[in-house]
Amino acid sequence: MRLRPTIILLAAGRGQRFEGDQHKLVQSFGAGTVLSTAIAHAVQSQLPVLVVTTAALAPIARQQLATRDVLVLDAEDAARGMGASIAAGVAERSGSTGWLLLPADMPLVQPGSMLAVASALEQQAVVVAEHRGRSGHPVGFSAELYSELVKLQGDQGARRIVARYPAQGLDLADPGVLLDIDTVADLQALRAMLPSNTPTPSEL
Repeated sequence: MRLRPTIILLAAGRGQRFEGDQHKLVQSFGAGTVLSTAIAHAVQSQLPVLVVTTAALAPIARQQLATRDVLVLDAEDAARGMGASIAAGVAERSGSTGWLLLPADMPLVQPGSMLAVASALEQQAVVVAEHRGRSGHPVGFSAELYSELVKLQGDQGARRIVARYPAQGLDLADPGVLLDIDTVADLQALRAMLPSNTPTPSEL
């Protein structure tokens, strides 16, 4: 069986900029939620998937994934920022050939884009998904950078590693690699991009 990089879906952030009554990842999106859509696209890539999340969001992830593929952080670890989430996810999948880091608030990233980054990672240490020259996600890291990734902490994520090592930008026809949800306006804009036959979610 061919080993492939693992998608680390980052779903432990507090989403403080989102003004809605509930966490942005539980907002309705298409036929499901923001989180369930992001998970579905990751699963469709047929790459291994690990969701790093909190106890509050874990039930959504467990509806689509085995328990072993859902890493639940305690409140203290989750509060330490995206870097800590990345470190925990990479450590949990330490035997992987690499890792694709993808924030769960980017539900329009297509499975083909994840596969393209995974394929490019076979030849490069760091691969960054791009669209029309702009950098986005997922960002792929090869196994040789394990020791760097597991030391991450804070809210800067893996930016310093991308800056330190030669990174290959991979231009994709998928605008979803640039589109995340920080605000209610972002959510509404991404909902408008869904196919017309997708069920329309109730308004916030």
